[in-house]
Amino acid sequence: MGDYLVKALAYNNQVRAYAVKSTDTVGEAVRRHYTWPTASAALGRAMSAGVMMGAMLKGEEKLTIKIEGNGPIGPILVDSNSKGDVRGYVTNPQVHFDLNEKGKLDVRRAVGTEGTLTVVKDLGLREHFSGQVPIVSGELGEDFTYYFVTSEQTPSSVGVGVLVNPDNSILASGGFIIQLLPGTEEQVIDEIEKRLQTTEPISKLIQKGLSPEEILENALGKDNVKVLETMPVQFTCNCSKERFGAAIISLGKSEIKEMIEEDGKAEAQCHFCNEKYVFSKAELEELLEEAN
Repeated sequence: MGDYLVKALAYNNQVRAYAVKSTDTVGEAVRRHYTWPTASAALGRAMSAGVMMGAMLKGEEKLTIKIEGNGPIGPILVDSNSKGDVRGYVTNPQVHFDLNEKGKLDVRRAVGTEGTLTVVKDLGLREHFSGQVPIVSGELGEDFTYYFVTSEQTPSSVGVGVLVNPDNSILASGGFIIQLLPGTEEQVIDEIEKRLQTTEPISKLIQKGLSPEEILENALGKDNVKVLETMPVQFTCNCSKERFGAAIISLGKSEIKEMIEEDGKAEAQCHFCNEKYVFSKAELEELLEEAN
C-alpha cells in the first residue's frame, strides 16, 4: 500500500494523534536531490513532521518549515498542505557521517545543535502566522516537540524516523505526533509517558511493517485509539514553466534583453523538485513582449 497518514483521537477524546508512513514520498525527494544517507534521514524526518502538520490545516491552508542549524547540511525547507502534499529539500544534499554512538544516522551532526526552527502558516488571512523556536537537539523529533509546546502551547510528543538502504534508497520512513488536549487527566498523561518510554523507535516500527494505525495503537494502546480519517500522502511540487516564465517577466525588460543577447536562452531550476525549465530565444522574446 502507498504512503498515507491517519488522524485519530484517543483516551475518550482527551488526546489527538497523527501517524504517517512516508517511505515512498521521502524516497522520491531523495531520488530527485541525490541526497546521501545522513542528509536523507534529516530531510525525511522534516518531511514526515511537515506532512502531519499540514494535515492539521483546513481547506487551502498551507505551511512552510525552515530548519536553519549550524551543521554542514545547511537550511532544510519543507512545504505541505492540508491535502497530504509535501515537498522539501536540503541545501547541501551530499552530507554523510559514520553512525553515531547509538548506531544511528548522525542527523544531529548534520543539522547542528544551534539555530532555529521556523513554521510559517498561510491560513488565507492577510497576515501569515509565524512561530520560531531555537533548535534544542538537532535530532528533529525533539525540536518539533519543543516547537509545539513553546510556540503553539500544545503539549506534544513527536517521533520521526528514517532508515536508509545500503544503495542509499529509503527502506522505511514515517512518524507520529501525539498531542494532549486541554483538560487531559493526569493518569492518562502518566500512562502515555510510560508507553512512549518503552516503545521502539518509530523507524523500527515501520521497518517491521506496522501501519500508521498500528503505530498509534503501539504508542497509545489498541483499545484507546479511535481513527477519524486516513489520507494519502505524496511528494508534490507545484512548480511549472508558466510560473518560472512569470518570474522572468518580473525581472524586467533590461534583464530579459540581456538573457537574449548574451545567452540566447535561459535555464531555471526548482529548488524543491530539481526540475529544470529551459526557455529558448523565441520564448524569451515572447516574455519580453509580455513585459512590455
